[in-house]
Amino acid sequence: MMRRLGTMLYPIATLVALVVIWYAAVKLFHVPAYLLPLPGDVIQRIREDFWFLLHHSWITTGITLGGFVLSIVIGVPLAIVLVASKTLERAVMPWLILSQTFPKVALAPLVVVWFGLGLGPKLVVTFLVAFFPVLVSTIVGLRSIEREMIELARAVRASTLQTFWHFRLPLALPNIFAGMKVSVAFSVVGAVIAEWVGANAGLGYLLLQANANLDTGLLFAVLVALMIIGVVLYYAVELVERLVIPWHSTIRLQNPTA
Repeated sequence: MMRRLGTMLYPIATLVALVVIWYAAVKLFHVPAYLLPLPGDVIQRIREDFWFLLHHSWITTGITLGGFVLSIVIGVPLAIVLVASKTLERAVMPWLILSQTFPKVALAPLVVVWFGLGLGPKLVVTFLVAFFPVLVSTIVGLRSIEREMIELARAVRASTLQTFWHFRLPLALPNIFAGMKVSVAFSVVGAVIAEWVGANAGLGYLLLQANANLDTGLLFAVLVALMIIGVVLYYAVELVERLVIPWHSTIRLQNPTA
C-alpha cells in the first residue's frame, strides 16, 4: 500500500508544480485572462458548467470507445492474417503505411461526404486514427515468439491452430496491450477531430465554439475534461492488462507481491 501511495505521489507532485508555475507565470507577467486564465478561474468554470461539460463528455467518450473497439476488432484479425500470409502482407502493408501519412484532419471532411452526418463517420474517423498502433503492435507480438517455443509446439505435435492459440497469441498479448494503450489515447484525439466536422455536440464541438467566442475559460475546461477521459481510459486498459496477463514480467515488476 505504501509503495502504491508513493507511486501516486509523483504525478500528483508534478501536477501541483505545474499549477504553481502556471499561477506564478500569469501573475508575474500580467497575462490577460482571455489569453491564459488563472487555475482557480478554470476550476470555477468547471464547477459552474459541470453538468454541461459532463453531457458533452459522455458523447465524446462514446465516440472514443466506439472507434477504439473498432480498432481492436479490425486491427487484431488483420494483423493475424498479415502474419499468416507473407504474400498478402507484401501486397497490403505498404498501402496501410501510406494511409498513415495522410493527415486525418484532411480526411475527416471526405469521410463526412462519403458517409453523411451522424455517428457512423465519427466512428470511422476515430478508427482511422486509432487502429494502426494496434495493427503494428499485434504484428510485432505475433512475430516475437522465440524459436524454442515453436520447437516445443512441434515436439508436442500441436497443430497450426493450437500453436497459434496456446503459444503465439499468449506471448503476443503484452505487445497487443501496449498497442491498445497507445490506441486508446489516439482514440480521444480521433473523436475530437471527428467532432470538428459535422457535429453539434461533444467536447470537440465545444472546443470550436470556445475558440470562436474567445472563451478561454471554457476552452481550458474542455481540455481538462479531455485529459481526464484519456487518463481514465488508459488506466482502464492497463487494469484489463493486469487481469489478463498477470504472469508477464512487466506486471510482476509493478506488483512485487504478485
